[in-house]
Amino acid sequence: MVEIKDPKSKKYDRQLRIWGAHGQAALESAKICLLNCGPTGSETLKNLVLGGIAGFTIVDGSKVEQQDLGNNFLLSEADLGHSKAQGVSSLLKELNDSVTGGFVETDPEQLINDQPAFFNNFSLVIATQLREATMLKLDDICRAEGVKLLAVRSYGLVATLRVSAAEHAIVETKPDNAVGDLRFHAPWKELHDFAMSFKLAEMDEIMHKHLPFAILLIQAVGHWKAGHQGKLPSGSKERTDFKALLKSWQRQIDGIPVEEENFSEAMTNASKVWSQHGIPSEVQAILEDDCMNLNSSSSTFWCLAAALKRFIEQEGQGCLPLEGTLPDMHATTDLYLQLQRVYQTKAESDVTAVETHLRAILKDNASSISSISRAEVKLFCKNARHLRLVRFRRLSEEFGISCKHNVLRQALTAEDQATNATLYILLRAVDRFYESHKHFPGTFDSPPESEIPMLKAKAGALLSEVGASPSPAWDDCLAEMCRFGAGELHCVAAIIAGMAAQEGIKLLTKQFVPQSGTLVYNAMGSTTSVFCL
Repeated sequence: MVEIKDPKSKKYDRQLRIWGAHGQAALESAKICLLNCGPTGSETLKNLVLGGIAGFTIVDGSKVEQQDLGNNFLLSEADLGHSKAQGVSSLLKELNDSVTGGFVETDPEQLINDQPAFFNNFSLVIATQLREATMLKLDDICRAEGVKLLAVRSYGLVATLRVSAAEHAIVETKPDNAVGDLRFHAPWKELHDFAMSFKLAEMDEIMHKHLPFAILLIQAVGHWKAGHQGKLPSGSKERTDFKALLKSWQRQIDGIPVEEENFSEAMTNASKVWSQHGIPSEVQAILEDDCMNLNSSSSTFWCLAAALKRFIEQEGQGCLPLEGTLPDMHATTDLYLQLQRVYQTKAESDVTAVETHLRAILKDNASSISSISRAEVKLFCKNARHLRLVRFRRLSEEFGISCKHNVLRQALTAEDQATNATLYILLRAVDRFYESHKHFPGTFDSPPESEIPMLKAKAGALLSEVGASPSPAWDDCLAEMCRFGAGELHCVAAIIAGMAAQEGIKLLTKQFVPQSGTLVYNAMGSTTSVFCL
């Protein structure tokens, strides 16, 4: 076994397999600000520190109390009476000596009100346990400076998670069920000539069994089009006939087809011939976006998108650049490598064309971008079919009159979402309760049950704004919210923190697609719901 010599590669081996060296580099340049370091915030930041971020700053003005030792594993008895931010920061730095950390011992709400410029230099702000009014101010501050915001909150046995950013462009979305771009339906000249150079009838038995299925499909498409006015198979009957054509090319012994693995692969992959080959709607929307009107301050993503559009209109003739990857297939090593070179040569040619357009675009727009490497252009071209752009709604839109009330109304009547939709409304209601009474339900000296009517009034007003009726779980959820007493349970905090760290990594690495609504985690039912409001 070859030992990994690079300490960083050994340390981050598993995650490097997921998001690659360039994704890890993005993490290692990220500076994160955490507001409030209770169990929710501490667990979220811990996951990112272990992942190898550049550094963090914790903002929390509270002191460590006895109750903190029961729900925050990053504090010890030695921290009692001392700064909570300092205690958590010290232990987090011990978990990864490559990460720098600091703290500011002040109330996050005061910092938001008095020093909004404080947040300018962070890659990501993780705001935990903040009330609605404070979150609205912070969202405006972060959006003004282009800083991404992750709002996380746990409240008893309920938790929420919400990403907010003006715009988030993803090149490496890494879809689970991507269909490879193999161009069986319309091979370019070099691929067509290569495939047609093989004569099945003249091959010996070994060669016949090891001809790559890609070549078989390209030949079958050419044969089919010749007899069907240049059209691909459509409908179940024609597709069955197409597979029958492939099967008829198999060698036979006494009228019985010889089992050949390459032909089996061809029939299994025949659907790739008639799969949707156009430009996906999400990519087309990017190419038609207003941001395609470039200027000197346009981002790398939009400059690359503009170059991609020019390529499609010119060299691509309506097609995206070729991905250039080839799946495994039953073939001789030599034949597979020859076929692979045909695909890679075409992909490299497309990258060169896009790169040429990009240089012209940067020059025409006097762009502030000094350079975009060929590796970046190549990555963009390879993933062009799966580009995504997410624009998150402002928190003020979700919490104000622009809220998509119909989504909540439907969720409150849906059997599988009614409870979680109710909990979402009640979480907003507890903040309104706080604004009126200066404490959360269940945290005053009186019994929690005595505050149910007051919380019910606040929640009822919210329901009226939505134009909805209470769900069957309404009364039970009201009682639970008062019984929670705004407590942070470590088990709930750890689960929502794991989800939050995942979303944070998506934002920082610009890989995978972050969820675009408010996620509600219901620990009582072990369920989650996402409401795009």
